[in-house]
Amino acid sequence: MQTIQANNYPIYFNENATEALNLHIRNNKFSNIFIIVDSNTNEFCLPKLLPEIETDLNVEIIEFEAGEENKNIETCVEIWKVLTELGGDRKSLVLNLGGGVVTDLGGFVASTFKRGVDFIHIPTTLLSMVDASVGGKNGVDLGNLKNQIGVINVPSMVLIDTQYLETVPQNEMRSGLAEMLKHGLIYDKKYWEEFLDISTIDFDALDQLIYRSVEIKNEIVKQDPTEKNIRKALNFGHTLGHAIEGYFLESETKTTLLHGEAIAVGMILESFISWKKGLISQEEYIQIKSVLKSIYEDVIFEEEDMEPIMELLIHDKKNEYGSIQFALIEGIGKIKINQEVENELILKAFEDYKS
Repeated sequence: MQTIQANNYPIYFNENATEALNLHIRNNKFSNIFIIVDSNTNEFCLPKLLPEIETDLNVEIIEFEAGEENKNIETCVEIWKVLTELGGDRKSLVLNLGGGVVTDLGGFVASTFKRGVDFIHIPTTLLSMVDASVGGKNGVDLGNLKNQIGVINVPSMVLIDTQYLETVPQNEMRSGLAEMLKHGLIYDKKYWEEFLDISTIDFDALDQLIYRSVEIKNEIVKQDPTEKNIRKALNFGHTLGHAIEGYFLESETKTTLLHGEAIAVGMILESFISWKKGLISQEEYIQIKSVLKSIYEDVIFEEEDMEPIMELLIHDKKNEYGSIQFALIEGIGKIKINQEVENELILKAFEDYKS
């Protein structure tokens, strides 16, 4: 599997990943190495990584509690303090070993500590491999507002080793699959069609599917690193999906949704809106809805959920000049950005999702 060249950093796969990491450590005069993990990756993934690192440098592990609810500035403050206490300096190297929460937060911590230290993402979940670790976005949530605080700053490299997926539960694998489906819907109809019957997918070929998904995201990001234009395509399903995810995270009566579960709902809703705006056919909408509903369980929405979800939409970081901006699909495999959608149509989309 080839290396993918992103904006100013390479993405290495499987056996090339370890080799690239050790070469990077040998070729740079780092003072010490810090590995940021959460409580899950500390237990399941760190034992694989540590023996692969060839170095005489001091290696310190910094762990925080797993979960989206810990992806906040308070966790960053604690890690910045630990980095300082353990002698972190501008020549330190930070390795972020984990899912999207670890790579998002770890990248932000490294980008801001001492005005920025060298960091490498080692994603361990399907979601972080195909999405969170690629593209240079790092950040944390502000209460229930997703990724509200952050920077765009690229790692030295991303190391994707699919052996880590052996430790990932099925629901987390499904969560990552949502971003792969999105990449097909916004950019590559042929890739989307590979998922039309999930029961026929050869998961032995998962490495190739992951590679293509990373390739699609990278092709989009390279054209528009700071999200002024085409990169907004990647927000398909996320405008409503993030509002739903944030609401379910904060609500005391709801079960927290995984990122991909919320995005799957968001993609159905935003496909409905695309259909009603004449951007896709009814047949295309029905296909998208049935494929997504065959993979993800229905999420229950009550009447009283609508107002707080709509309220969260207003604070979405993608909004400009006070209006909510959607990326909608214009036929499967194509996108139309900067689309305004009236509240009435959003509520109709929820009604249709429930039917």
